[in-house]
Amino acid sequence: MNLSIRGQQIEVTDALRDYVDKKLSRLEKYFDAPPTSDGTVTLSVARGIHTVEVTIPLPGLLLRAEDKSDDMYASVDAVVDKLERQIRKHKTKLNRRFRQEGSLKTLFVEEPVDGALIVDEDESLIDDDKLEVVRTKRFTLKPMDVEEAILQMDLLGHTFFVFSNIDTRDVNVVYRRNDGRYGLIAQD
Repeated sequence: MNLSIRGQQIEVTDALRDYVDKKLSRLEKYFDAPPTSDGTVTLSVARGIHTVEVTIPLPGLLLRAEDKSDDMYASVDAVVDKLERQIRKHKTKLNRRFRQEGSLKTLFVEEPVDGALIVDEDESLIDDDKLEVVRTKRFTLKPMDVEEAILQMDLLGHTFFVFSNIDTRDVNVVYRRNDGRYGLIAQD
């Protein structure tokens, strides 16, 4: 796995780089062949809080985790633990679906999960008197069931996820409620 390690408000020492490489190499045991995708690791410090963000794009899946603590090494350990949980959860989900549906062809959809994500940002000044869109994201919606959409949302670390419902063919949104459970927004 190729990792790009960079620091914000922190110099990435050789010892820190080696520690991150060593810890993230633990993830390779979960794959038949080591991932060939390029992952990014961002280490930052702000007001004494050490933050580690890791993003690893895989075919049909995006692994992402973030942790903040008083110690950079503890944050790295926590991020690796989160990523391991995500991988195990995803593999369990795939295995369960394989046993239920009985065919490998039903595990994978020919379309990409998110396609190429295109982000356009407008840097113009914000006028307080009018509503203005300052960021637009465009992506391809993969048909999936509600449970898979919740799994993808959790893997991305987001509070909501837009998807095409495989049962109704409508665009739906799943979201995490304040009580920790999930909600679904669907068309009538």
